[in-house]
Amino acid sequence: MARRTITVHQVRALLSGVQGQGVDTVPLLQRAQIPPLLLGDERARVTPAQFVRLFRELYELTGDEFLGLSTAPSRPGTFAMMCHASLASRDLGAAIERGVTFYGLFPGGPDLSLTVEGGEAVLVVRNDFASEEQRFLAECVVIIWHRLCSWLIGRRIPLTWASFASPPPPYKDEFPQLFGCPVHFGAARTGAGFAAQYLAAPLVRDEGELAQMLRRAPFELLSRREYATTVTEQVRRALVRALGDSPRLPALGEIAARLAVSPATLRRRLAVESTSYKELKDTVRRDAAIAGLAEGAEPIAELAARLGFSEDTAFHRAFRRWTGTTPGAYRLATAATTATAHETRSQQS
Repeated sequence: MARRTITVHQVRALLSGVQGQGVDTVPLLQRAQIPPLLLGDERARVTPAQFVRLFRELYELTGDEFLGLSTAPSRPGTFAMMCHASLASRDLGAAIERGVTFYGLFPGGPDLSLTVEGGEAVLVVRNDFASEEQRFLAECVVIIWHRLCSWLIGRRIPLTWASFASPPPPYKDEFPQLFGCPVHFGAARTGAGFAAQYLAAPLVRDEGELAQMLRRAPFELLSRREYATTVTEQVRRALVRALGDSPRLPALGEIAARLAVSPATLRRRLAVESTSYKELKDTVRRDAAIAGLAEGAEPIAELAARLGFSEDTAFHRAFRRWTGTTPGAYRLATAATTATAHETRSQQS
């Protein structure tokens, strides 16, 4: 199943910590098989596989779970020990409190608080993250804690809101899909809210499941969308499955019937989540195209046909609109970067 691609603005934000330390990021990008020239294109996107390779390269380089994005590093294993400390809690509320207390022991780490306000649980990041790289770290902290809480109880916790004290970043349009709720910028606090009833939910994970999750953390949590849940994600998954079976994507009415709602209700629910059926069809095609070009050898004409384009020229126009470049140029740049990465590894071994 094709996973959602990631905007180049988030790649830049991920690199901003080491860039501030004077690190040459070109070799990092090449080892992650991301063409460095993509960083100069405002519309460029990368696959989740490319992004996670870059994350791992940064982790290995910095030896810091915050990847140089905070004023103080977080030693490898800190997040894992926090999870182990929280796992034996009686319920989710106690697990969050234990995690908050744990991170309070470390200078420069997330300064978190959990309160209940009128039937709503409010998790706040109290750090004064003023710089651009620190603001990106704050976004990651909110996402990871939300996904971790959902993972601990085995079901996704719907957020009622998310807010950030910082101005909106260039990739602000990604946020409704990341959080599945209204997102506010320039707010009085950075954090998120959800129904307080979830705090009483028992934890359903054991040490074995935790060990498996930690082998892929934190990207596993940053990208996790398995607790099926927002209407947007249900529709997107249905579209991705349909694209795997046929180049013809189903009409809105067909998807509405599968979800047992009327087309008007489906439109309304998608609008509440700040998207539309047309937009979702476009992003599913876009993400499948980028993944196909970056990580496969499928001829471009066949890829265009598989994605439902009647002719190559229509696919070229759409891809340029999505990314600012042509399918051929994107594939050539990715192939050249991959070859450089393989050659570098061969020389080092």
